[in-house]
Amino acid sequence: MADTLKVDFVVYPEHERPFTADATFTQDGNKKPVVLYTHGFKGFKDWGHFNLLADYFARQGFVFIKFNFSHNGTSIDNDSDLHDMEAFGRNNFSIELDDLKAIIDLVHDEEGPLPQNEMNLDRIYLIGHSRGGGSVILKAAEDERVRALATWAAVNNFDQRWDELEKDSWKEEGVQWVTNARTGIRMPLYYQIVEDYLANVERLEIPTVIQKMQQPLLILHGEEDETLPVKMAHDLHTWKPDAELHLLPGADHSFGGQHPYEQHELPTAAKAAADLSIAFFNKHA
Repeated sequence: MADTLKVDFVVYPEHERPFTADATFTQDGNKKPVVLYTHGFKGFKDWGHFNLLADYFARQGFVFIKFNFSHNGTSIDNDSDLHDMEAFGRNNFSIELDDLKAIIDLVHDEEGPLPQNEMNLDRIYLIGHSRGGGSVILKAAEDERVRALATWAAVNNFDQRWDELEKDSWKEEGVQWVTNARTGIRMPLYYQIVEDYLANVERLEIPTVIQKMQQPLLILHGEEDETLPVKMAHDLHTWKPDAELHLLPGADHSFGGQHPYEQHELPTAAKAAADLSIAFFNKHA
């Protein structure tokens, strides 16, 4: 099989904080379906096994695009890990949806960095991991350019961890801190994320929005997920009964990945999730 090509590029959204992305595909002049892969909280596009994942999808006939959310803690000067804590603290769900719009727009841009002759723009699919799973549900519901989507270990709502006592002290202090277990860095979360959610709840409330979403949905969740309980997958399926639900035995929240990831093959659970997603997308061509 021909080698895959990886194209790095920068996306310039309307809110003016640019972010990095890359597309992996086999350059053969054939129009291929496009997958946009959306990382989760404290994630970034080159985390763990994500480059292996991109190559795997590309060898199965897709253009696989992954990107850093503009406020995930990376920058266009350094996207190898999370370092810009001020940007991280000022992220919110509306910004992430705007980022997704910007990258979908760019895919359609004939003057953009991606070759239009390699992409079938009638087959744009979204994959979202963890918090990114919530974002792709909301984006699909408001963007008919998305053909179908898959969630991998997705959240079932964005406000489930904000109890009233925590919210009161958070509002009073303006910030709360979370520790990145991998790096030990204390990361700020400014209260504006709550304010943005409350101001845009009709756009951001997953249990309500998912019921309005028209596209086919695949829900994947590891049975051994240590971060988000399997109940979240069942909740999503309850709210959208025509979705396909698959629980992966033995799979954890990252589907076997870690950072750094030193292996040369995909983790078993990640490959299983990829194969299920590829079959689902091909079924909904």
